[in-house]
Amino acid sequence: MAMEIGIVGLANVGKSTLFNALTQAEVPALNYPFCTIEPNVGVVMIPDQRLMAVAEIVRPEKVTGSVIKFVDIAGLVRGASKGEGLGNQFLAQIREVDAVVHLIRAFRDPNVSSVEGDVDPLRDLEIVETELALADLQTLENRMDKTSRLLKTGDKKYREQLTVLEEAYDLLNNGRPEALKPEKFPPDLRLLSTKPVVYVINVDEDQMFDPSQIKGLDTIKAKAAARGFEVILLCASVEAELAKLDPEEAREYYQEFGLEEAGLYRIIKAGYRLLDLVTFYTIKGVETRSWLVPRGTLAPQAAGKVHSDMERGFIKAEVVAADKLIACGSFAKAKEQGAVRLEGKEYAVQDGDVVLFHFNV
Repeated sequence: MAMEIGIVGLANVGKSTLFNALTQAEVPALNYPFCTIEPNVGVVMIPDQRLMAVAEIVRPEKVTGSVIKFVDIAGLVRGASKGEGLGNQFLAQIREVDAVVHLIRAFRDPNVSSVEGDVDPLRDLEIVETELALADLQTLENRMDKTSRLLKTGDKKYREQLTVLEEAYDLLNNGRPEALKPEKFPPDLRLLSTKPVVYVINVDEDQMFDPSQIKGLDTIKAKAAARGFEVILLCASVEAELAKLDPEEAREYYQEFGLEEAGLYRIIKAGYRLLDLVTFYTIKGVETRSWLVPRGTLAPQAAGKVHSDMERGFIKAEVVAADKLIACGSFAKAKEQGAVRLEGKEYAVQDGDVVLFHFNV
C-alpha cells in the first residue's frame, strides 16, 4: 500500500510550497487563493536505510522501496462546507486520503495576503476544523434521513445504524470529534473529522529559533494531544530551498535549527505513527522490496500484498529480523545461526521482518 497524505489548510498558508519541498516538484505557488484547482499529486520514495542495508547483502538486480503519495488539495475558505470557494470539490478530495497534513500559517510575510486579514494560527485551525465538522454533520443528516426511511422494513440493523449515526451527530454537534468511534460506522461512511491529522505549522526562520512567537501554540499542542495527533514546526520556504541542495549540505542547515532531519522525514514518521504502519521486506528472486501494512497484519494477508495467489495458497513464512540478517551477512548464515524461524497463518508481521513466503500455486 502507498501511504496517501493530503495537504489541507486555508488558502495562502503555503501548501504548494510545502508540496514542492516534499516532492521536489514544481507546481504554482502564487499569492492567489485558488492557484491549485486540481489536486497535485507527488509520489516520493520513503527513505529506508534498512532496505538499502538488506539489499547490500542480497545484491538483487532491482531494489524497490515503499512510497508515500502527497496530494496538494486547494485551499479551503470559511463557508467551504456550504460550497464557498471550491469547497465541495475540495472536501470530497480530503475523503480519499489516508491521513491529513493540516498546514497552519504562522509565518509573517506582508507580500503574502491572509484570507482572514491577519495571521492567527489557532483561529485558522478552528476555521478548517469547523468546516470539516459542518460537512460531516450534513453527511450524517443525509444518512440519518435515509436510514430512518428504511426502519419500516423491520430489519433491526437499521435501528442499530440509526443509533450509531445519532450518537455521532450529537458528539460532533457538541464539538467532541475525539469521542467519535469510526469502527462502529457503516463501512462506506467516511467522516472528515475522523481522519488522522498531523498539524504542521508553517513558520518563518525567527519562529524556528523562538517558537514562543507563535500565537496560540500551546493551545494547538493541547488540542493535538487530546486527539493523539502530532505537531510539527517547519519553514516551508526553507524546506523548499534545502530540498535542492546536496543532502550533506542540507543537513548542516538543519542542524543550525536544532533539527536532525528534513521535514519530509518528520512528516513520514508522523504518518507511520498515526496510521500505525509497519514495514516488511521480501528478497525472493531478482527484486528486494519493502512493503507497508497496518500493524497486526497476519502473514497470509501480508503475502497478498505481494500477489493474491500467495495469500490464497499460503503455507508458511520464513522470517528473520532485518537487523539480524544484516549482522549475519547472508540469509544462509542467518539460518545456520538459528535467526530464521518458521511462522504460520496466525503470525502478525512485525516491523523490520524479512520474509520468504511459501505457498501453493
